[in-house]
Amino acid sequence: MILFLAARPVTAPPVRPAPRRARFRFLAPYRRIFAVPGARAFTAANLVARLPMGMLSVSAVLMIAGARGSYALAGAVTATGLAATALVGPWTARMIDRHGQARVAVPATALAVLGSLSLLLCVHHGAPDWTLFASYAATATTPNTGGMSRARWAHLFRDDPAARHTADSFEQAADELCFLLGPVLATLLCTTLVPEAGTAVAAALLLTGVLLFAAQRRTEPPVAAPAAGRTRSPLRLPGLPPLLVTFLATGAVFGSLEVVTIAFADGHGIRAAAGGMLALQAAGSCAAGLLYGLRRPTGPAGRRFPVCTAAMAALMLLPPAAAATGSPAALAVALLLAGMATAPTMVTGMGLVQSLTPPGQRHEGMTLAVTALLGGIAAGSAGGGWAVEHLGGAGAAYGVPAAAAALAAGVALVAAGRHAGRPSVPAG
Repeated sequence: MILFLAARPVTAPPVRPAPRRARFRFLAPYRRIFAVPGARAFTAANLVARLPMGMLSVSAVLMIAGARGSYALAGAVTATGLAATALVGPWTARMIDRHGQARVAVPATALAVLGSLSLLLCVHHGAPDWTLFASYAATATTPNTGGMSRARWAHLFRDDPAARHTADSFEQAADELCFLLGPVLATLLCTTLVPEAGTAVAAALLLTGVLLFAAQRRTEPPVAAPAAGRTRSPLRLPGLPPLLVTFLATGAVFGSLEVVTIAFADGHGIRAAAGGMLALQAAGSCAAGLLYGLRRPTGPAGRRFPVCTAAMAALMLLPPAAAATGSPAALAVALLLAGMATAPTMVTGMGLVQSLTPPGQRHEGMTLAVTALLGGIAAGSAGGGWAVEHLGGAGAAYGVPAAAAALAAGVALVAAGRHAGRPSVPAG
């Protein structure tokens, strides 16, 4: 027995793999926010509700253009819906602030879904053109699903700025992901099934997602007590108007960048690659947003915002330089790098909106920011298209997003100087 034991080889104890949590310790900020009871449930539901935001307009354009043979009509219908959203969206958000997410978001979404279904039926059955405008305008009651999710995080971490920063970073990355995947899914449905499939699926996802989101009542922020006297509009809050101007300019960056990139790809005979090039820009923004959430913020958001917008303005100089070389590969890399500054700008800007608006007006404040962003996208699309036709092609037209980014940085810098040291509204 002794000889047998002596003959046995001596082996080192097996090396156990590092615990999963230890290997991914850098993800601790995200694990922390999703450890809150109910956080994963409302986030998953909100992602389902948010995905149609990147599908509806693309689906409407493909459906209307395919049935009526007119992209001009399709563009006019979607533009009408955008204008209606700019008018109705803040009102819907104000009702959510006053009566709660579940009580307002569900009927508002139901009305918007009816508008989408009406549009589908009018297109399918050849109804007069005016019915398309009326139907799509009815979708303007769609609630700001991303804003509702951000409001829940703001309530859950009202005393924890670092956790709110991580949550806002995740929400921005989710926005980028939805606007990256939404158009792809819409195009796939409309081209491989029937032109109406994109609108039908988007409407179903929107209603399902909002119903599931509204059902998560334990994380819903409480309705704030109405202020004594007449509540003034968030537009009159100190510091918010110039912040909305920066959102307007940032939207112009997005809108013009999309149109000019499509024109560049078309001019080089690779129009099919335009979607992939724009996807790189969105992917860069999504990755930067997630990484930005891992970084603990230093200093107040009012000081960080001008820095973020300045970085965005600097990186937006890359696409014009890359386009001047005529190389699609160089432009793709430039778009990837340029996208990395937009997410930190949006995260910090949305955080500023939340800090400047009282809890009882938080949904309205964030919806005003989104409205400004959408308005900027529309203006940027028009400006980018004009520049392509009148400035000698897409290479020179990349100056439009660069100029819009510079405007955003200039306004943010001036506003920071004027409002330095002014206290913000508690996050309560």
